[in-house]
Amino acid sequence: MKDVYIFAIESSCDETSCSIVKNGKEEIATVVLSQIDIHKDFGGVVPEIASRHHVKNITMVIEECLTKANMTMEEMDAIAVTYGPGLIGSLLVGVEAAKTLAYLYQKPLIPVHHISGHIYANNLKEELQFPLIALVVSGGHTELVYMKDHYSFEKIGGTLDDAVGECYDKVARIIDVPYPGGPTIDKWAQLGEDTYPLPLPLNDNSYNFSFSGLKSAVINLVHNEKQRNHPIRKKDLATSFQNTVVNIISKKTMKALKEYQVKNLIIAGGVAANQGIRETLTSLCKEENIHCSVPDKQYCTDNAAMIAASGYYAYRLGRVGTLDLNPKSSIILK
Repeated sequence: MKDVYIFAIESSCDETSCSIVKNGKEEIATVVLSQIDIHKDFGGVVPEIASRHHVKNITMVIEECLTKANMTMEEMDAIAVTYGPGLIGSLLVGVEAAKTLAYLYQKPLIPVHHISGHIYANNLKEELQFPLIALVVSGGHTELVYMKDHYSFEKIGGTLDDAVGECYDKVARIIDVPYPGGPTIDKWAQLGEDTYPLPLPLNDNSYNFSFSGLKSAVINLVHNEKQRNHPIRKKDLATSFQNTVVNIISKKTMKALKEYQVKNLIIAGGVAANQGIRETLTSLCKEENIHCSVPDKQYCTDNAAMIAASGYYAYRLGRVGTLDLNPKSSIILK
């Protein structure tokens, strides 16, 4: 069978990224230009600034990726691009760049859902085994997805308010941790003790999540401690917070695996880099004889390699877009 090379563009938030992936599993070259240093002064991503920097950098990133791979656009079989969900201005830059390349080089255009990209990031480590449950945890998403085959997505649960990564960053801001605060909270959680009582959010029989109440509980706790002139033990609070998050996420994920009679779990998304989540679910899966797949950390955060990996299977299934493709800030995974 002829090798298939997918060139992909990812620009859904504040990373400008391009990648070339062979046969959906072998990364040839990837370039990721992050804007973290730009947005940290604002305490979070500013959409207008993000899109401006995508415009500024997209051509350079495309050229650098091709140079790194020592390949040309003529050698690509298709152009994949994230078309949603995400920041509409940022998505627009990537989509227009992909459409231009597809038109100029007469290549198929493959629209890729951002969440499917996160799921298929695992394919860069080991080929997906079906049926599976995918736990997607990131700054914008917390979802449980059942897959019986490639590109068969059934969302069985999701967050009703804040995504888990968003909650991490907000809690970090409450205790004066610079953006992005999630990785610091995770690091501190390994060093502190679970001494602060926090409520287990949406502790029910559904597969849905809710983190706004937990965030509010931390806000109230910090406020009350300050009113009493008690110092905030930041590492202990980080431990208590993370243990609560990991507890509810692992409980519902393991419940889904059992009720759907699935022996394969994928953890995906930026928060999949979280040590507490990785270690707890890996351990629980081992106890239940369930195969747990977690992508390498460079594939957890937004990158074009995951879009290329997903785009390969979309291409094989004939899921080709047209040149009137428009980005969508919100779109259902299907």
